[in-house]
Amino acid sequence: MMNNFKKKLYSFILLLYISSLLSQVKSIGLPDIKNYNRSDYKGGTQNWAIDQDKNGNLYFANNNGLFQFDGTTWRNYKMTNADAIRSVKIDPSGKIYVGGYNEFGYFEPNEKGRLIYHSLTHLVTKAKIKTIDFVWKIHLFDKGVVFQAFSKAFYFKNNTIQTINAPKRFQFSFLVNGKLYLQDIANGLLEYKNKSLHTLPGTKQLNPTEIWSIIPLPDDKLLIATLNKGLFTYANNSLQPWNTETNAFVKKNSSLGGIAIKNKFIVINTVLNGIIVCDTNGKIIQHINHKKGLQNNTVLTSFIDNKNNIWLGLDNGIAFVNENSPFTYFGFSYDISTVYASIVHNQNLYVATNRGVFYHSWSQNFKEDVFKLVEGTTGQSWNIQVIDNQLLCGNNNGAMVIQGDRVSQILDVKGYFGFKKIPGKDNFLIGSNYNGFALFEKKGNNWNYRNQISGFDNSSSTFEIDEETVWLKKDGLLYQMTLSPDLKSYAKIKTHKAITKNYSGIGSIQRINGKVYFQTKNHFFKYSKDQETFYEDKTISALFQKIPTVNLIYEDQLGNIWYTYGQGLGMLQKQNNRYQNSVAPFSNLTGELVSDYLSINTINQKNIFIGLTNGLAHYNPEQASSFVTIPKAYIRNFTFQKDTLLLGNGQKNTTKYTLPYASNHVQFSFSSPTYENLDNVEFSYKLEGFDEKWSPWSRMFTKEYTNLSEGSYEMKVKVRNSYGVQSKEATIKFSVLPPWYRHFFAYLLYLIAAIAVIVYVQKTVKAKIRKNKYYETVEQRRLYLEKESKIRQEQYILEKEIEKLKNDKLKIKILAKDKELVSNSLQVVKKNKILNGIIHKLKEINHDNLDETLKTQFTKLQKSIIKEVNSDKSWKDLEKHIKNVHYDFLKRLKEQYPTITPRELDLATYLLMNMSTKEIAEIMNISNGGVELARYRLRKKLELNKKENLIGFLMKI
Repeated sequence: MMNNFKKKLYSFILLLYISSLLSQVKSIGLPDIKNYNRSDYKGGTQNWAIDQDKNGNLYFANNNGLFQFDGTTWRNYKMTNADAIRSVKIDPSGKIYVGGYNEFGYFEPNEKGRLIYHSLTHLVTKAKIKTIDFVWKIHLFDKGVVFQAFSKAFYFKNNTIQTINAPKRFQFSFLVNGKLYLQDIANGLLEYKNKSLHTLPGTKQLNPTEIWSIIPLPDDKLLIATLNKGLFTYANNSLQPWNTETNAFVKKNSSLGGIAIKNKFIVINTVLNGIIVCDTNGKIIQHINHKKGLQNNTVLTSFIDNKNNIWLGLDNGIAFVNENSPFTYFGFSYDISTVYASIVHNQNLYVATNRGVFYHSWSQNFKEDVFKLVEGTTGQSWNIQVIDNQLLCGNNNGAMVIQGDRVSQILDVKGYFGFKKIPGKDNFLIGSNYNGFALFEKKGNNWNYRNQISGFDNSSSTFEIDEETVWLKKDGLLYQMTLSPDLKSYAKIKTHKAITKNYSGIGSIQRINGKVYFQTKNHFFKYSKDQETFYEDKTISALFQKIPTVNLIYEDQLGNIWYTYGQGLGMLQKQNNRYQNSVAPFSNLTGELVSDYLSINTINQKNIFIGLTNGLAHYNPEQASSFVTIPKAYIRNFTFQKDTLLLGNGQKNTTKYTLPYASNHVQFSFSSPTYENLDNVEFSYKLEGFDEKWSPWSRMFTKEYTNLSEGSYEMKVKVRNSYGVQSKEATIKFSVLPPWYRHFFAYLLYLIAAIAVIVYVQKTVKAKIRKNKYYETVEQRRLYLEKESKIRQEQYILEKEIEKLKNDKLKIKILAKDKELVSNSLQVVKKNKILNGIIHKLKEINHDNLDETLKTQFTKLQKSIIKEVNSDKSWKDLEKHIKNVHYDFLKRLKEQYPTITPRELDLATYLLMNMSTKEIAEIMNISNGGVELARYRLRKKLELNKKENLIGFLMKI
């Protein structure tokens, strides 16, 4: 009996455990919510229905058409005869069935991937049915499709339509577990089977209200959500109110239907207050409304996507609720801000923030209440700790003891960062404050301030205590401070600039496995007090070998080692004395952690709180394993030469596209149906045949290539989600044809043309050679004659030169003779002068004193000398010779200066002959001064200035 009880108990516990693993909706905090407003999707306000295709693309039935969202781009598609779409449903083949006012049909991709609308209303007999009205619901039923309007429903199967007439008037219809239910305003719920309608007993009492959804419950029950009458269950032909807190909420806020999540939870849409998520027993797990981040409180429809996240069609906009995440958040809606620490104590969750310490009951549901301020803690709160069952707070206003909702005692008024016990001295506590460190002593059950430890007044939140040594990291130094025996001062203070010579700097101080470790560049050291040196613990260092350089490290109560790197967070999760590195789940927290403060509060395996700059995150590791999945990458658009191929819409893709050379300007756009944290989704691409390597990861989801050469190409793209997980490559192959002038036939034409040109050139060259030979002979004859003529001309010039040289030589000889003649003439002049002097002297002799004989002889001598003088014609010959030789010069001089006198002509000739002043004076029989005067007159006559040379001027004439 006992064994059976134990087995049942174990089975029940195992069932609860499995149930907890399958559970995904968390009652602690709020999931991440992403709102899309009209400016995002550029459509109408109301969104009435949502569905998702096999590629992960989402579709929204909107007042302005059908909107498709692939994670990066919104696209709008219109029906032929209507704008507003009220319903959408996608069948396994990929056809997207839609319904609007007086119109229904389906969208299907054409050969280029664009969704083309195909109307089915032509199959309806217009004579019998003039007005279809709005088609509110579409169901995939019994291998066909049901389009439900108010007056009728239309069953489309095998390309024909069967009309299902309403007994009075249909409201809405529902497909539950393969059964089709329709509400008639006069007959209650009807089930359509065997081509006829069958009334569900006991449902006519629902006639005064609208049924917006029917959701399956365990034990074959149906949950019926009405607009204003609340929630009902239906089983065994009996309709009963669902008396739960969910029903009370719905009656207050009106319901617009809902949907089940894995048959474990139910989403209820409301008119006035957003949505609630409850379990199958009616207990409210979550409440999400405008105050908690939803952009609109009226939810028209809800949809669970392929990752069990919630999409909401709002009265104005669309919302995405990341329900399938191990994270939920306490943010502005819970009235908390930057979180530095958190702790659970006496069934309260306390949170230390920049505005004070706030608390919330840990045992009660978080769905409605905000956190409340602990009285007396207003201001910066750095830490909150439970030490010996006392809740201590390090606050800007002092060291405080908190009891319940207030501060019961202020231990010290200085600002404090945190507290740590002295190992081996359980009654003593050291607190880091703004002026250094203080000592607290436990008396009875309470901690009391004893003294400030003197000798060191630097402060820091990063410190550890090992035996009686306080280790502090501050300003890049490691302080080793040994406490005095009375704990009132420091017996010794030593500083370290580095832990070891091999690695510079100080990384962090932390306690792991009860020991104080010193870390630098992911190498962990312990301190040997006996040897007074640091030594490495290679076992701990090995854990961080493949991890980026860490900043802060903290070991939680379960033995998990948390660390920060850059602005990211990671965890070495302890599993049977081994550690499993976990980074991906925390990627979304990158940049949200509080700088230099690692706030981790591990309550148990399911509840871990992480402090953020904008609130508090709740993390459940048991949900993380199924949460991070491999994303999918798609090449959505392939655009070239004003043409676009839309890929991923379900069409059959050809293996390779061939583009003309004129289309060598191509553009691609990428997508990934990964809707969690879209701001952190990144793409990388590579065009094989053009790019040498993959592009850097970025948010850009389009890429353009221009002027591609002819050849084969393969576009590759991959996506990395916000958790750092990469997808497989998506590829598309295409080729660019060469331009017409580089085509094969063009080259063949070029070859034929080249041969024709060669033949033509050959013939032309031969003809030209013959012609050139003739002209060459003529040219050679002409050149011979020219050469002969040139030789004769050169010979004539040479003869002229020879003649000129002879003339020049003759002139030189004449000039020499002139000079000789002048010289001789001057000698004659001198001789005549001497003879004239002798004659003059002879005349002075008294002849009377001479005898006759001597007198006769003397007379003869005198006559003889006079005869000699008179008979000498050398001078006249000289003048004649000079005039003959310099005739041309004298002629030119006379022509240029007609007023020049003969004597001046003679002077000019003597100067031209380069005769000296003395020689000129003797020839002209004037004094030297007379020569100079004559030169002056000649210069004046020739109009020369003082700087011009007279002889040089004469030589130029």
